[in-house]
Amino acid sequence: MTLRYIHTADIHLDSPLCGLSAYQDAPAEQLRGATREAFRQLITLAIEERVDFVIIAGDLYDGDWPDFNTGLFFCAEMGRLQRAGISAFVLFGNHDAESNMTRALRLPDNVRCFSAKVCETHVIEQLKVALHGRSFKVRETTENLVQGYAAPLRDYFNIGVLHTALQGGYSGHANYAPCSLDELHAKGYDYWALGHVHEYKLWADRSTICFPGNLQGRSIRETGRRGAVMVTVGEDHQPQVERLFIDVLRWEHVMVDVSDCDSLDAVGIATGRHLIGLLESDAQVPRAVRVSLQGESPIHGELFQREQELRAHVLAEIAAIAPERLWLEKVKLATRPMVVQTDAALGGDALAELEALLGEARHDQALLQELREDFNQMLAKAPDLLAEVPALKLTRDGDLGALLDNVLPGLLARLGMKD
Repeated sequence: MTLRYIHTADIHLDSPLCGLSAYQDAPAEQLRGATREAFRQLITLAIEERVDFVIIAGDLYDGDWPDFNTGLFFCAEMGRLQRAGISAFVLFGNHDAESNMTRALRLPDNVRCFSAKVCETHVIEQLKVALHGRSFKVRETTENLVQGYAAPLRDYFNIGVLHTALQGGYSGHANYAPCSLDELHAKGYDYWALGHVHEYKLWADRSTICFPGNLQGRSIRETGRRGAVMVTVGEDHQPQVERLFIDVLRWEHVMVDVSDCDSLDAVGIATGRHLIGLLESDAQVPRAVRVSLQGESPIHGELFQREQELRAHVLAEIAAIAPERLWLEKVKLATRPMVVQTDAALGGDALAELEALLGEARHDQALLQELREDFNQMLAKAPDLLAEVPALKLTRDGDLGALLDNVLPGLLARLGMKD
């Protein structure tokens, strides 16, 4: 008998998408409804493909939401599954543990939730499948839950459902329910349906272990294709995992080398070429894009001085390419000034003396201390500058060398051009 099921996690229903709402050109309706629409499309796919069941491995909700419409939406989608004869197995993770909806709403009969008290095993007798799992009782669950999971049932296809960061955690994810890959393999299950980490990851060894990633990216920190996985199991009990791309709005980070650009128009054209390439795959999925300009640029200083105009150039390219499918999250400047050699052609002795003076500033401790204090006062008033000018972080930490390296070539070049 062939078995097929969908494994999803980290849906975060009605969680806001961050980073676009402040912009006039932001797709407000799509931002508000993206997590719902992605989940609706997943359920539609489950029904169309006639899967045997659906697993949700934690963080269905996004904390203690006061609006029960989120839970009512989930009940309605589970009702669609029930009418199609498909069961859903739901494990609650760190965000669900604090949700009123987790405790208060009665779900349709086809939904089976894992207990938060002890590991619970749900058996689908006609399919010879056993699902083992334990929900989070509280958000800060830092114990190793795997140690309490039941032994696999003989002659069944055994699935472990777990919300975890694995041993040591993943960057950007709290270290909840830590355990090791070796512990998961040693349990003897055929498949581990994990949640919590928002990036797709698959290990195939004694057990097949999978993070499907989150269903819908919610900020520029979650770029690229997002979705769930379809798992197909044949008579040999070997799971075959296929990625399902469900996201309805995708975040992308585009790197544009502007080393050969000598004007804002040229920068806009170079950016446009990259944006066109972005739409060559999954063109129907709208993109929220961060554009990072990099390279050793002859107009490095001009780019920083004319940021609003630069953004307008990029927006003009988007308007010409696909305004209904591309939205600009931010233009980030990461260019470097061109290295300039100072000689008589660039101003002779005066520029050489200025270069020497700035170079000596590295060794003047009194001057450096005064500069540090001035910069720290400036950064306290404008902390966002740290994100826009990376060299300032070193300055804040006491290293003015990086700042001088950025300032010196551009300053000398600008003064030299005035001769």
